[in-house]
Amino acid sequence: MKQILLLAGVLFLACVSASEAQTQVDPRYQIHEPNRPTPPIIDPGTASTQESPGRPPSDAVVLFDGRDLSKWQHKDGTPAKWKVESGYFEVAPKTGYLYTKDAFGDCQLHVEFAEPIPAKGQDQDRGNSGVFLHGLYEVQVLDSYENKTYADGQAAAVYGQFPPQVNASRPPGQWQTYDIIFHGPRFDDAGKLLRPARITAFHNGVLVQDNVELTGPTANKQRPPYTPGPEKLPLALQDHNHPVRYRNIWLRPL
Repeated sequence: MKQILLLAGVLFLACVSASEAQTQVDPRYQIHEPNRPTPPIIDPGTASTQESPGRPPSDAVVLFDGRDLSKWQHKDGTPAKWKVESGYFEVAPKTGYLYTKDAFGDCQLHVEFAEPIPAKGQDQDRGNSGVFLHGLYEVQVLDSYENKTYADGQAAAVYGQFPPQVNASRPPGQWQTYDIIFHGPRFDDAGKLLRPARITAFHNGVLVQDNVELTGPTANKQRPPYTPGPEKLPLALQDHNHPVRYRNIWLRPL
């Protein structure tokens, strides 16, 4: 039986939280003002199945379309060395993280991944990788199906800071989805933090992070403070020496 991997566009309608700029009613318009500009029309795309990835929304930036890693590179700028197969790519252990060539800020990010099969190892040494917003804030990728580890390091955790509300992991070998809303930090001209980073995330269609406020970049056994930086930075995927697979990665700037 096909298991539908819900597209993020539908899921994010359920989000309670939004950016600060969206929390106030626009005073320029009366209620039900007929001349108020209407939202742009897009094709919302299609849902994925276990057999094939869905079609991204028409306004999405496609970061992997199943064919090549031309939009990714290693930290030193060299071409991506991860393995591309039939519609997916796979971590090539010990080659290093991948980074997008382009920088992104506040966004809606869709990522699909599959853990290695058969499962090997336990705890953190089992299907470990990660999705890094701004290259700094990790949503953990891990085989957390019948695999115990520390709560703030399991699949869908904001690493070292927020465990997921539930463990919605599928068995290894099955395709899983992360749908993430990210609002990056803001700094004033003097480098003072004006707004911390926030993350809302769905794992396989289930809300697991509800507009959590990050203490700073994520790290192992550390809580690094914020340091001033640009509003847009590359995304990253972690090489943790496990052959995790990825497909159908797209992003919508917010």
